[in-house]
Amino acid sequence: MAGEAWVGLMSGTSMDGIDAVLVRFDGDRPRILASRLFPWPAATRERLRRAASGDPLTAGELAALDSEAGEVLAQAALAVMADSPLPVRAIGSHGQTLAHAPDAEHPATLQIGNPALIAERTGVATVADFRRRDIAAGGQGAPLVPAFHAALFRTPEEDRAVLNLGGIANLTLLPASPEAPVSGFDTGPANCLLDLWARRHLGRDYDPDGALASRGRVLPELLQRLREDPYFGAAPPKSTGIDHFSAQWLAQRLAGIEASPEDVQATLVALTAETVAEALRATLPAARRLLVCGGGVHNPVLMKALEERLPCPLQSTAALGLDPDWVEATAFAWLARRTLEGLPGNLPAVTGAAGPRVLGAVYPA
Repeated sequence: MAGEAWVGLMSGTSMDGIDAVLVRFDGDRPRILASRLFPWPAATRERLRRAASGDPLTAGELAALDSEAGEVLAQAALAVMADSPLPVRAIGSHGQTLAHAPDAEHPATLQIGNPALIAERTGVATVADFRRRDIAAGGQGAPLVPAFHAALFRTPEEDRAVLNLGGIANLTLLPASPEAPVSGFDTGPANCLLDLWARRHLGRDYDPDGALASRGRVLPELLQRLREDPYFGAAPPKSTGIDHFSAQWLAQRLAGIEASPEDVQATLVALTAETVAEALRATLPAARRLLVCGGGVHNPVLMKALEERLPCPLQSTAALGLDPDWVEATAFAWLARRTLEGLPGNLPAVTGAAGPRVLGAVYPA
């Protein structure tokens, strides 16, 4: 089999594990040769979650966690590369986001997972730190996947949108007109608050099949409090993370409200569904189809809530040839390829950057 393969590594804000893919590209069209969800060791995941939630770390502790995460990312890459029928050209590693503050006085974002260790352990060139160049150019540093969505899913036949339901929900808007720019933004929480509540009340990392939410009812007063956050009304470009939609954020809005765990979970589902639907109506009202990917695809209660509120049909990205579980990891393999070809990976209309930029830093084998 002629050609070369690329590896993509992605761990999102839900921190359920590292999505690892081995991909071959035909133009921009990916063919996934191997894929797996590589779990974070429990102790590492707990340290990552605590750090992302704002627990203070010394400089030494942060440096150690960076290397610890890098070793696990390297293991994930080696696992998915184990039976590769092709030579692997490069690894694109998103790393693990611990902080994202593009609108701060000193705009910043931080993804850890020492890429030098990944290159050293695998013997493969590694591209990482994709977000900071866009922020340096005045952008949000996120979302970055819309450029990949546009390459794969845009068509002159209809207006479309892509919804990624990870820890945070983000939309990519794909107008049919070639003159109209692709745009996209984070709409707010998707799984991050649902998973947080499941850990607290089920002792599990997520709510299987949305069972907890299915037993509850939406609480209008709580939903109104949640929706009053200024983020939802802010105009794009915008991005957010679990350092904003955190346990503390939820606790403040639950204060004084008597609610069962089931009712809170049902209300959190409604928050995601309503904010996604309103964002789509406001930005691409003529959308004929919403393609969905990310872990939230497997939550039938969330998917039903979206279907009830959206102005257009939902469809998994699998219908167009890409498994919804591997879209983001494949996107970072694609972005690594762009970097090594000297091509920009951001879309200024999405992030607000001053212009197209080649993203990431390259760590040679």
